[in-house]
Amino acid sequence: MDEIDGKVIDLFAREPRLGVLEASRRLGIARGTVQARLDKLVASGVITGWGPDLSPEALGYPVTAFLTLEIRQGAGHDTVALHLAAIPEVLEAFTITGAGDMWARVVARSNADLQRVIDLVLTEPGIDRSTTVIALATQIGYRVAPLARAAVSPPPA
Repeated sequence: MDEIDGKVIDLFAREPRLGVLEASRRLGIARGTVQARLDKLVASGVITGWGPDLSPEALGYPVTAFLTLEIRQGAGHDTVALHLAAIPEVLEAFTITGAGDMWARVVARSNADLQRVIDLVLTEPGIDRSTTVIALATQIGYRVAPLARAAVSPPPA
């Protein structure tokens, strides 16, 4: 990544519906250069999608929680992941080190509904135990743009 890539990413992160021609005008570079940079960033996996960002709260799921799952020995993480992927309220899951084997970020319509989601997660026989932490407020939402800017700049000495 170089400075031009960083500017292209930053602009499209702020305004994902912006056209390539308008981006080239704002950045002061040729339309073909903007398109080539976007194509390169997509092909290399830096840009992973163009879909809309959705708000679980606006969709009626204001409760966010994090489940730490302990997986039965020999059950396998892939089996548990397939089970979790079939539950719409599971937004993401990670295999982890430390206490527990997997983290899952889930959403629910209410605290009572969260119990339903947890019970659904625990129907997988490969999960021995779960502990839950409920998020009270989002202090920093998911973001990658600052990381992209840092990737362009050399680290401070």
